Amino acid sequence: MDFFQTTITKEAISMAKKTLDSTFISAGKKAIELEKELEKKIGVKNSVSLNSGTSSLHLGLHLMNLKKGDEVILPAQTFLASGLSILMTGAKPVFCDIDYFTGNICTHSLEDRINSKTKAIMPIHYGGLPVDLNEVNKIAKSYNLKVIEDAAHALGSTYRGRPIGSISDFTAFSFQAIKQVTAGDGGALCCKRISDYKRARKLRWFGIDREASKVSILGERVFEVEELGFKYHMNDLAASIALGNLSSYSKRLKRVRSIAKKYNNELNNVPGVRLLKTKNDRENSYWLFTILVEKRDDFIKMMLSKEIPVSVVHQAIDRFEIFGGKVRKNINQRKFDKNQICIPIHSGLTNNDVRRVIGAVKEGW
Repeated sequence: MDFFQTTITKEAISMAKKTLDSTFISAGKKAIELEKELEKKIGVKNSVSLNSGTSSLHLGLHLMNLKKGDEVILPAQTFLASGLSILMTGAKPVFCDIDYFTGNICTHSLEDRINSKTKAIMPIHYGGLPVDLNEVNKIAKSYNLKVIEDAAHALGSTYRGRPIGSISDFTAFSFQAIKQVTAGDGGALCCKRISDYKRARKLRWFGIDREASKVSILGERVFEVEELGFKYHMNDLAASIALGNLSSYSKRLKRVRSIAKKYNNELNNVPGVRLLKTKNDRENSYWLFTILVEKRDDFIKMMLSKEIPVSVVHQAIDRFEIFGGKVRKNINQRKFDKNQICIPIHSGLTNNDVRRVIGAVKEGW
C-alpha cells in the first residue's frame, strides 16, 4: 500500500509521446489547451499555465505590487513554498492561527493580525477542504486587502457550489508529482480580473507578450519589454502530461470521495481519534485525510507494524529560521502539530486496502 500515488494515465503517456515526436515541446498549443480544459472540466476562471505551484503563488503575489515592509497573512499549516513565495516579493509572511478541527485559517486570528502594513491574505485549503471564502473575502474587502488562495491541495474542490479557482482575486494550483493531476511539475494561476490575467500571461515569459509578438523577416519576434518578467511558463510536454491525466480526474475524484466517506463513517467514534470537521456547503478534494490522535507516536508505530503508511505530510512552517521562528503562540496550531496524522487516501487504494486501514485504526494502539 502506498501513501501517495502518482497517476500517469495511458492517455498522458500517449499525448506526451505525440508531443515529443512533434519536436515542439516549448510553450505552445498544448499549454493553451490545458488552460481551456481546466476552465471547462474544473470550472476555474482565467487560468494561466505555469511551471510550478510555487511560481503560481509568486506570480500572483507579484501582481499585487508588494514591496519590502508589506505583510501577507497566512496560516503556518502548509508547505514551505507558501511562505517562501511571499519572501520572494520582499514582503513578510505573518502567521495566524488555524481552526483545530479543520486545519484551515482561523478568521478571528486572521483579523487580529491585520495592521497598516498588511496587503494580502493567503488562505490555504488544507488537505483539499475549502476555507470559508465568504468570510475571508469579506474581511479582505473591509481592509482593502487582496486574497490569493493556495489551492495546491484543492483541485476540484467547491465552495457553496462554486469551483475553487473562480472566487478570489487569485488562486494558485499545483501539478507537482504527487498532486491529484500531475504534469511532472507545473502549476496554474487563476485571476479574477482580466487585467491581472493579461499581465500574468506576459510576465510568465520574461514580460514579452508572446501571443501578440510576430516574427520579423530577421527571424526574431518583434516585442517591447516594459516590466520585469520571469521564466515561469509551462512547456508543452508538461502540459500534455497534465492534459492526459486531467481527462480521468473526475472519476478518480469520485473514488477518493467515496473512500473519505467510508473513513468518516467508520472512524467517527473510535476512542483516541478525532476526525476533522466536514462542511455541508463545500466539497473536499481530499488530497489528504487527516485525523487527530492521542499518543500519536504509538499510533504511528502500530500502523507501520501493519505495513500501513502514515505521515504528518506538513508540519507548521513557522518553525523555520528563515521566517524568524515562532513569533506568536498560535495555540491551535501547536495543538494540531502535536496530534495530526494522515492516513492513505488516493484512487489507487483497493477496497481491501481501505478495510485494512479502518480495521487497524479500530483495533487501537
